[in-house]
Amino acid sequence: MQHLIEIYHQVNNFGRENNMKLTVVKPGEIIYETEVLEKHLATLNTIHGGMIAALMDGVIGVAALSLVAQDKKLVSTVEFKLNYFKPAYLGDVLKGYGRVDNAGKRIISTSGEIYNQKGEVVAKAMGTFNAYPFDKSDIAKVKML
Repeated sequence: MQHLIEIYHQVNNFGRENNMKLTVVKPGEIIYETEVLEKHLATLNTIHGGMIAALMDGVIGVAALSLVAQDKKLVSTVEFKLNYFKPAYLGDVLKGYGRVDNAGKRIISTSGEIYNQKGEVVAKAMGTFNAYPFDKSDIAKVKML
């Protein structure tokens, strides 16, 4: 599993550009953290909802990835539902918790929450992901590690 997670980190420009720090708690459960920067803002002080959605896609998607990576599989997003509860502001430290709720051979259901540094829920989501073999992905062609 660790090898595929390392490859994912190498090719994940979005995560790198947004200083997203990943912790795999166990297969199927992860934590993603990032700080709200000026480039994430929609107003003078408030994060753009699209950045929350993108972070959440990572939170629940990498939870799914962390489960199937041990089977040499990657995941792609099929759909997810997102509820926004509180705004996040410039300088806030956001922590997303993602988990796999159910996993079949190909379809994986996940859920997650994003909290601010005060422990307040910023957003919650449920998502569905498709698992597919690593060797059928575009990153399998890249020489790495």
